[in-house]
Amino acid sequence: MNSSEFILLHTTGFGEKSMVLHTLSKDYGRKGLFIKNISRRSVTSMFFPLGIMEADICETSGSGLFTARNPSLRYPLTGLRNNLRKSAISMFISEVLYRVVREGARDNALYGMCEKNILLLDALEDDFNNFHLYFLLEFIIALGFSPEPGDLEPFVRENRDLLADFMKRPFSEAMLVPMTGDVRSSLAESLLKYIEFHTEAAVNVNSLKVLHEVFR
Repeated sequence: MNSSEFILLHTTGFGEKSMVLHTLSKDYGRKGLFIKNISRRSVTSMFFPLGIMEADICETSGSGLFTARNPSLRYPLTGLRNNLRKSAISMFISEVLYRVVREGARDNALYGMCEKNILLLDALEDDFNNFHLYFLLEFIIALGFSPEPGDLEPFVRENRDLLADFMKRPFSEAMLVPMTGDVRSSLAESLLKYIEFHTEAAVNVNSLKVLHEVFR
């Protein structure tokens, strides 16, 4: 048994009191963890998108099944949980990670980047409407690509100048770049298409529609 830290990306119910946690961890990379005897109250309070958790991980001999025991939150992340806009961003980011990062993939740099950005989003008090765009660009770099604005032009088209300006700014200034909700949504969709093209995997992120409605 090994104590491990992980980021929760998604949950799948299994019976009445069990579930599978789809996680990104330091020790195991992208891994599904089976957890038993979970109450509805703990599901609501503990298991939320991008929650940074700790648990004892046990691999069942010969089966390849990993079980999580004694889960706890490493950080409260009240900013993500209590702010509607941050919750929408968290849902979007967690779904992107869930759909793009393949089971078994292990990358400590990716984990560190995600943890840093989760804590940053949680701490921001305002001016974070562009945060998901900043995250997508960092995620693209973490995947091993280093696009220049010209590389992204076939995907962003009419928004190429805006994105080029966004990319050259430091974080604090990038958060202040004025955009409408429609433009943010269009840029996010374009960056997802870039990821799809280079990873050769379909990325159908349903929460982008929710994010668009929240930031309209």
